Amino acid sequence: MSTFVPSLFLRRALLLDAVATAATGVLLAAGSGVLAQWLQLPAALSLYSGLALLPFAAFVAWLATRERVHAGAVWAVIAINALWVVDSFWLALGAGAGLNTLGQVFVIGQALAVGVFAGLEYFGLRRSQPALVAAA
Repeated sequence: MSTFVPSLFLRRALLLDAVATAATGVLLAAGSGVLAQWLQLPAALSLYSGLALLPFAAFVAWLATRERVHAGAVWAVIAINALWVVDSFWLALGAGAGLNTLGQVFVIGQALAVGVFAGLEYFGLRRSQPALVAAA
């Protein structure tokens, strides 16, 4: 697998993703009861989604601080973000989860933000490619 020195752009995109993901994780987990009332988002789904986001946020933050990263690790973050976007749209528009309008707006809004992070990370990865070196 290839390692490379990530561009400053990629580092910042990953760090911003990590901060936003951690904040969303805390909001979903700690506010699961309130969100269930306001958004008609099932409390268990909110709680467990929020808890699942926290180790992912920690990994993304760790990745952002490495001197060299594996391209596959960045691709994994991009893929997980893309999957989150697809699943969020499915939840908001097609899963029959019973979200109210505010719930749909919330879920779609955070999905769009995650999509932006995936795009920024892809762009940052492309900007880092000239620094690609063979793994030792």
